[in-house]
Amino acid sequence: MPRSSLLVLTLLATPAACKDSPQPEADPTPQPATAAATGPAASPSEDPRLDALRSEARVKVPLFAKALKGELLAAMESGGPTKAIEVCNLRAPAIAAEASKDGWTVGRRSTKLRNPDNAPDAWEAEVLSDFERRANAGDRVEELEFAEIVDGEDGKRFRYAKGIPVGGECLACHGGDIDLEVHGLILERYPNDRAIDYRPGQLRGIFSLEKGLE
Repeated sequence: MPRSSLLVLTLLATPAACKDSPQPEADPTPQPATAAATGPAASPSEDPRLDALRSEARVKVPLFAKALKGELLAAMESGGPTKAIEVCNLRAPAIAAEASKDGWTVGRRSTKLRNPDNAPDAWEAEVLSDFERRANAGDRVEELEFAEIVDGEDGKRFRYAKGIPVGGECLACHGGDIDLEVHGLILERYPNDRAIDYRPGQLRGIFSLEKGLE
């Protein structure tokens, strides 16, 4: 497959993303978690609503990832990586908005930003730091998740994060050897881009979901 036809999934990365040596290519499509994960702010006593909300979030993440991945793959087939960058710039926010319904807010966050709108808040930054530590310790990125109910300014809120691994197809726009034309277009759209030099299997960022509770 020509290098110019590789696809970057800024999320997918999952997203949707290792160590000093290259890792096997990872499927960026989120996989269902088998157990509740602990995280930086885990509490010994859980709200009784937590399990049901976590299960609902686990359903929403793959749907969001699939919708974004489908549009990016279609763009790649029609116009290559440059078309995929255009779609990611215009359609990814719209897809996130479409997935944010029934009280949910759905998005992607990273500490190595391409789109500044994906900057993490304090809660997300703490989770990202914890996920990075766990990934460096050998945990599989696609199995990283954290959920909790927090107190916000407008009441209690459920928050959920799921790790996004870098897949091999992501390297066309997120790797360390990006085509000059592609890189030029990226910098034209995102002058302060930092989302490069990834390897397959690394943590690209997180899917971040939130819902207000009564």
